[in-house]
Amino acid sequence: MNSRSLIHQAGVIRSYFPDTEITRDGESALTWVGWLQPTPLSARYKVKVQYSRKKGISVFVLEPRLEIARGSSRLPHVYDQQSQELCLFYPKDREWDISMWIAKTIIPWASEWLYFYELWLVTDGDWLGGGVTHQEAPEKSTKTNIEANNDNGAR
Repeated sequence: MNSRSLIHQAGVIRSYFPDTEITRDGESALTWVGWLQPTPLSARYKVKVQYSRKKGISVFVLEPRLEIARGSSRLPHVYDQQSQELCLFYPKDREWDISMWIAKTIIPWASEWLYFYELWLVTDGDWLGGGVTHQEAPEKSTKTNIEANNDNGAR
């Protein structure tokens, strides 16, 4: 499993999402900010993806402020209600690592999460997106799979 360089990640993101903002801090961090619209009838959402070799990957909905479905008291599948940090995959199952293209995984997963969020709103709080059910913020891995494997002596 090979780690993707962040300059290559940025290039692929730019090719898929040309009218967006991408910043890099060398090979240690990458940030993408862009608008996603899950379906032609959906709202548009401003989303930020932050990747850091030290902290892993995080995804936030910046605009609009996400609403709570009728009959619910909190957003589903988020790490943090206030910052609207989305839970897109189960870190313990190592479903994502930096060998994968952010433009082909994380950003489409964020759009899919927003699609299921919109369904959640119209179904009065019935989350149809699957995933691991959690009441509290699930434990978030701070390392990528490659870094974890390297710590275990695997290459």
